[in-house]
Amino acid sequence: MAINPALRRRALLAGAAGICAAPGLLHAQTVAGGRPVRAIVPFPPGGAVDITSRLFAERLGPVLGQTVVVENRAGAGGLIGADAIAKSDKDGGTIGLLSATTYCAAQFMHARMPFNPQRDLTPITQLTDGALLCVVNTDTARRNGWTDFRALIRWSRAHPEQVRMGSSGSGTSSHLNISAINQFAEAKILHVPYRGGGPAINDLVAGTIDMMFDVMPALMPHVESGKFTALAVSSGDPIPLLPNIPGMKSFADLGLGDHSLINWNVVSAAGGTPAPVVQRLFEAAQAVARQPDFVARLRPLGYGIVLSDSPAAVVEMIRAETPRWQIGR
Repeated sequence: MAINPALRRRALLAGAAGICAAPGLLHAQTVAGGRPVRAIVPFPPGGAVDITSRLFAERLGPVLGQTVVVENRAGAGGLIGADAIAKSDKDGGTIGLLSATTYCAAQFMHARMPFNPQRDLTPITQLTDGALLCVVNTDTARRNGWTDFRALIRWSRAHPEQVRMGSSGSGTSSHLNISAINQFAEAKILHVPYRGGGPAINDLVAGTIDMMFDVMPALMPHVESGKFTALAVSSGDPIPLLPNIPGMKSFADLGLGDHSLINWNVVSAAGGTPAPVVQRLFEAAQAVARQPDFVARLRPLGYGIVLSDSPAAVVEMIRAETPRWQIGR
């Protein structure tokens, strides 16, 4: 099953040098009456969403002219943090980066949800997207002969549930991706959920688990250090950052030729946030996303900047994407 965002627009950033705020922001609607803004991170410190959120929050404050405080609210595959946003005051004073799994997949994974994503959240703008990267502990791979992704899959078939894959939690994109790979490739990889990507990465470094399929920002430093070996990306084709790492189309013989998963993140506030506040946050978020240093910090880590044309456009994108995430049920 392919998961390919159909409605996305790559921000044209080459001519954006020096942009710090969009026109009209200086006299725009205030957020939360000018009080500090909480930026909820729905995962523990150290993971990809945490890294991206902190880079975003430290630049958002100066654009808004307000203090932005980062707060980690981890658990339930990101739903605890998302629930905190959904139940916050409807004044834009609590925001956060929420993913495709929260907006689209969670409703297929859980019989009961603590909130309704369509009713209780206000999408502001899409901010990033990125394929997932498959990494293995280098020492473990060398010991077991996992010279490439194909060897890993075949080894897992011969040794059911002896390959342990850590994820940032049940219902996350990494969990859904490995569920699909187990199904389509008849692999036998054991999913080990953690309360966020950071703890899983620590255990992968230690060799307690064997592999991860996760977004790249928190993984790439360990690939560069040699502790992890990158074997594949979850997109159909290789990505520009890692042109020599194969995508899923390379493994058509394993049943994965039509599989592709790309996760995305959306700046979000509580449902019912007034339109002027939503517009203020939209303009501020887009101004941050066009800052060259923000783009530069994300690009080497495998995240692309993807901006919505309007808050209404991101709502339509989420509606179009939702049916694609009915995997891993």
